Amino acid sequence: MPFLLAGKAGCPDRANEDFAAVTADGVVLLDGVSAPHGVDTGCAHGVAWYTRRLGGLLAAGLTGDQGLGDVLGEAVTAASALHGPGCDLMNQETPSATVVLVRFAGDHLDYLVLSDSVLLTEDADGTVDVIADTRLDDLRRRLASAPLTTAAGTPERTAELSERGRAIRSHRNVPGGFWTAGADPRAGAEALTGTLPLDGLAGFAAMTDGATRGVELFDSQTWRDVYTLAAGDGPAALIDHVRALERADAARREFTPGKLHDDATVVTWTPA
Repeated sequence: MPFLLAGKAGCPDRANEDFAAVTADGVVLLDGVSAPHGVDTGCAHGVAWYTRRLGGLLAAGLTGDQGLGDVLGEAVTAASALHGPGCDLMNQETPSATVVLVRFAGDHLDYLVLSDSVLLTEDADGTVDVIADTRLDDLRRRLASAPLTTAAGTPERTAELSERGRAIRSHRNVPGGFWTAGADPRAGAEALTGTLPLDGLAGFAAMTDGATRGVELFDSQTWRDVYTLAAGDGPAALIDHVRALERADAARREFTPGKLHDDATVVTWTPA
């Protein structure tokens, strides 16, 4: 099965917190969730350490026929057991990750999506469908509907944005909020899962949100554009396109008030 994979760290002096693996059984794609600078995660290891261990456990879990939600829940439990006694897994900022899983199973594929990484699929007629867990985006939109009250570019605006970020994170991995794969195995039951027939499927592309900024941040691409670039010119071409958009915004920081660059990973598959 022809796969292509590319990834690039957001900062050259920091470990890439994404994880991707392609096996005979399918695909694992994780985007590690970083805490803001200075926020205590309660963990002695870090996000990159966690995504690599959770990713390996998930890749091993694809070999069976369990539901992917159960695969994720069991992998979270096993990864949590790898932390040491000095790690506080009750800390809401404990390392976690967004998840995309794809497993080939006979004449169909199973998928799982959790949080803001996405899976794009293309039908034989060229239609591109987006499989996405929108709960985090929905929460951000609700909070953003309240107007900011401080002047742009001031310390007060920075503080107000920081408080809004804390409000969003307080909804992570709680009932009625949004979910990532951290220390709570209930994340498996909260994930979006489904099955697609392979007959008529022209390919798919899984990507972390560092590669989807053309749609979700810069509003300069459609999902069709993103898929066409990744599947046609390759995953690296999509990441390079996003990096060019980010560099063009480096002086103004109109679209990238937070991180100028984010870790970005893309995996594509097309039938042999």
